[in-house]
Amino acid sequence: MSIPKTRFKYIELVRELALTGFKLKYHGSFFGYLWSLMKPLFLFLVLFFVFDTVFKLGKAIPNYPLYLLIGITMWGFFVETSSICMTSIVGSGDLIRKVYFPRIVLPIAMSLTSFLTLLVNLMVVFGFMIVLKVSVNFDLIYLPLILIEYYIFTLGVSLFLGSVFVKFRDIGPIWEVVCQALFYGTPIIYSVTLVPPRLLKIMMLSPLAQILQDGRAAILPTKVVTARDVLGVYSIIPFIFVVLVYIIGYVTFQKMTAKFAEEI
Repeated sequence: MSIPKTRFKYIELVRELALTGFKLKYHGSFFGYLWSLMKPLFLFLVLFFVFDTVFKLGKAIPNYPLYLLIGITMWGFFVETSSICMTSIVGSGDLIRKVYFPRIVLPIAMSLTSFLTLLVNLMVVFGFMIVLKVSVNFDLIYLPLILIEYYIFTLGVSLFLGSVFVKFRDIGPIWEVVCQALFYGTPIIYSVTLVPPRLLKIMMLSPLAQILQDGRAAILPTKVVTARDVLGVYSIIPFIFVVLVYIIGYVTFQKMTAKFAEEI
């Protein structure tokens, strides 16, 4: 069964926009692509100093530098993607009014650009593993599936935000506050062993926490507490949430897309 020409054309458009966006992301800057690596590394150095050197939080976590770096790298993808996709429709108002194409092309292309950045940053993580002489975990073979799940979840959130932002611009500052709350409500800088058992069960229902811990478990050779360890048979719930979030985001976007041109 062949792909219709129009659909193939839009797939090509997504690919070209994503690659072009990645190439132009830091175009004209002195460090160029290095900025995609330096941003998470700067944040990592600050947080590592505060929570490991000052508060001694990392002393009880094996391979804490890598543990923290993985958390920051994966978290950065969620924040960056949701933020840029939220304004993708409004920011492309002139193009939308002049040219017809499926509007969903814009957030998908931008999310793929961020996903490429995530892959590059993960290469830095593996570079750190080599420098620190940390062995590779056999569960690394599951990492692509974890990243696909992460992309689907983030895209669902981004589609919802992008469609709602067209009509309600106040969602921008509100989302910044939500991201701050999610940052501290997700085990990025601390171990889940520090979280009270009842609260931990609620935390691990979040796809963000589940994906982050599964990503660490796939990369780090040491034992990492995952949703399966905390929730048992109920560990399927975060995956159900991922599907629901994507469906809600997609349906909301498609339902509102007809009015984008007149509301931008």
